[in-house]
Amino acid sequence: MTYADHQPLIELVIRPNVSLSQRGFTWLMIGFGLVSFVVGGFFLLKGAWPVFGFFGLDVLLLYVFFRMNYHHAARYEKIELTDEGLVFSQVSPLGAKRSWRFNPHWVQVNLQGNGVDDDDIGSLVLSSHGQYVSVGSFLSPRERASLSARLNDALSEIRTQALH
Repeated sequence: MTYADHQPLIELVIRPNVSLSQRGFTWLMIGFGLVSFVVGGFFLLKGAWPVFGFFGLDVLLLYVFFRMNYHHAARYEKIELTDEGLVFSQVSPLGAKRSWRFNPHWVQVNLQGNGVDDDDIGSLVLSSHGQYVSVGSFLSPRERASLSARLNDALSEIRTQALH
């Protein structure tokens, strides 16, 4: 039986949050550009012409940084867990993929920090036999804690089934 023959217990695709939709971005740029043009025009009429250029630069920088944010938000991570293995993959915004494969009986899911409150929750790390990888660095502390609990529960289920 190959890995592909096993039904996944967990199959997750984790993506960074994007705070503004494409439509919202368009409206933000129109509104910000309009306000900048009107206020910049006022300064231009008063003789302070360099201020008009700085307002244009603000609009350009806002556009560039939002575009960079959308580009980086195209990355994602995938977790697939079967009774034969845990495969974790990271896909960059350009589509480059790196994968790690762990034995579900040996892999450890470590949530850094004490987990008492969100400020104390750090990285979520998968490790086994000297191999380790950080998971969900773009997730909130609460989301990392939830993912950690879900992975640990599924791994416990696999390990329990192996004993019977």
